[in-house]
Amino acid sequence: MAETITHTLPHGITLHCRVAGMPGRPVLLFLHGFPEGAFIWDALLGHFADPAHGGYRCVAPWLRGYAPSSAPAAIEAYRPKHLVQDIAALIAQEAGAGTPLAALVAHDWGGAVAWNLANQHPGLLKRLMVINAPHPGAFLRELQGSAAQQEASAYMHFLCRPDAESLLAENDFARLFGFFRRADGSAPGWLTPALRAHYRAQWAAGLAGPCNYYRASPLRPPRPASARDVGTPDIRSLTLPADMLQVSVPTQVLWGMEDPALLPGLLQGLQAWVPRLQVLHVPGATHWVVHEQPGLVRDTLADFLRQSL
Repeated sequence: MAETITHTLPHGITLHCRVAGMPGRPVLLFLHGFPEGAFIWDALLGHFADPAHGGYRCVAPWLRGYAPSSAPAAIEAYRPKHLVQDIAALIAQEAGAGTPLAALVAHDWGGAVAWNLANQHPGLLKRLMVINAPHPGAFLRELQGSAAQQEASAYMHFLCRPDAESLLAENDFARLFGFFRRADGSAPGWLTPALRAHYRAQWAAGLAGPCNYYRASPLRPPRPASARDVGTPDIRSLTLPADMLQVSVPTQVLWGMEDPALLPGLLQGLQAWVPRLQVLHVPGATHWVVHEQPGLVRDTLADFLRQSL
């Protein structure tokens, strides 16, 4: 059974975490995305903390900006270097200095943090599992050259608006719940009243931090110069150093193939950056595969943990 604890990091950020399993056991760390919270991982925490399924110490923080964790006001505080610093410090507190995670599991924005962490601090994790979160090199390529991905990512401009938080909160968070709707416009079966209440409480606690992830990132689809945000470079001229893209740890990518925001083209060419890669395509699943097919996510992670390094 998961419980909530608080980690105060050396650089002053506080991360509240859902945890299960005994301290001192190998650690599985789970990172959520937008517009989620640590609670999305509760079933996996309970499963993998069970001695019958590995007896891991399972930890899922609310990321910086997501209540009840610290939410700095400055947009700059959501740059990748700060997000990576948070997770590296959390790993040191939970796994211990010099002890790598058994695996880092991450979805959406949590995956963006995880790609960067695995690149910059490969010694902090033995395995990486990414769920519908684009590798930065692939995302840059597709945002620069794929009209389809540019259109699919156009919503990012809305989330960068200065009034995004108030617009998202309107009409009982109708726009946010709309992100979960199926292609036919209906609400998905997995969005139970209890889960809906979890999300509503999460969003009511504050949306500025979650939106600041988008505001702080240069990875957005191009816009005409007249509509471009002041101080934001045109992505068409952006480059990323090759050494920022390499991930050497064994990596499992799990991808819902019907994700309307992150298209399958983002999977192309990953082997060049991630040589120890395996990819599982999930037909019929969308961006919310953690909710849609929890058994598949669980079993894929279990298989990955059994593989020799």
